Amino acid sequence: MTAKYSDRYTLVMNVTPEAASTKRGGRGARERILKATVELFARDGIHATGVAKVTEVAQVSTRTLYQHFPSKEALISAYLERLESDPDGPAEIETVLTRDDLPPRDRLIALFSAPADPAGPVLRGCPFHNTAVEAAGGMPEAAAFVERHKRELTASLIATAQAAGAGDPEELGRRLAVLFEGARALATSLNDPQPFDDAGALAVALIDNAIGATSPA
Repeated sequence: MTAKYSDRYTLVMNVTPEAASTKRGGRGARERILKATVELFARDGIHATGVAKVTEVAQVSTRTLYQHFPSKEALISAYLERLESDPDGPAEIETVLTRDDLPPRDRLIALFSAPADPAGPVLRGCPFHNTAVEAAGGMPEAAAFVERHKRELTASLIATAQAAGAGDPEELGRRLAVLFEGARALATSLNDPQPFDDAGALAVALIDNAIGATSPA
């Protein structure tokens, strides 16, 4: 047996079962981890979800998870990024503002639609807001991410209000942001979607008043 062949033989024979399993399950592991993280963090909360639960749902080893995400903080950052990019995820209602098949006024109103099919028996509300609450000063990167996202959401509301013909789109956008965030928070606290209906009625009044102010007499 040559030295080169011997070295290869020794390397193969010394692969641990865990490492072999990691290699076999490596393809798609990162995506499975992200899907499990979105499901668990959004439904059960960040602090209540341990790494062990993520690996169980994703069907990966702890070693594999840490190969892709070196810390739970890194996993949280990836979770927030996925929330923003996933049109069918827990934050999908916000994507209504980007739809081009609805006129601007209808987009603003559709934002206040109640969840058609909650993910579980408990309404979890806005996953970005929930992350900020759980961060509580202990996860500065996550808190900064959420702040940036909320500012961009407000800017999108302002832009949509302008496209709808609001007399003061900045004011309308800010007020709709407060109404939207308040409805989601109260629905979560009460575990009742009724606040979405109430907020929707208020939103229609605000929008029509703002648009009517610029309508010809």
